[in-house]
Amino acid sequence: MPARLPSWAWVTGLTVGAIAAVTVLGVQADRGSHPTAASAKPSSTASAQPTPTASVPARVPDGSGTGRRVVYALGEKRVWLVDASEGTRRTFTVWPGSVSPDPGTYTVSSRNAATTGSDGVQIEHIMYFAAKDGVSVAFSNAVDGASPPPAASGTKTGGVRMRKADGTALWSFGTVGTTVTVVK
Repeated sequence: MPARLPSWAWVTGLTVGAIAAVTVLGVQADRGSHPTAASAKPSSTASAQPTPTASVPARVPDGSGTGRRVVYALGEKRVWLVDASEGTRRTFTVWPGSVSPDPGTYTVSSRNAATTGSDGVQIEHIMYFAAKDGVSVAFSNAVDGASPPPAASGTKTGGVRMRKADGTALWSFGTVGTTVTVVK
């Protein structure tokens, strides 16, 4: 007849087994995909605005070029940050101004860390890439993270606003000379 183990040995054995199982599951989870989530919530002024998300659509729009670039889809009100290997590093929706650039290929011509937007809002991470009808078009985000209020009728604004976390990511990704492809 086999010897009986003391109860503490059983508890120790079960604990070691549980730790091993959790470790194996943790390693497997770490190897899986990691979706991103939006960290900022829209302000109360965002109720009539589209709600940006950080979910990743299946692919970058056709006709958006190749290589490392920023892709801005006017119809989807969405931006993709595409790396040199054609991988999407991040995508998010935006709030465009009343003046949109024509579809085409542009480059980031200048950057400004912070200023006041034409709508009076304190903005940061401003990246200028186009001009149309005498209005500069630039990506930016509000310092307080709020969505822009609807533009007054007849006001021309070229700011393409985004959530603060998305603005920070775009600022890190897009230096002067970075390609910006605008598609319908």
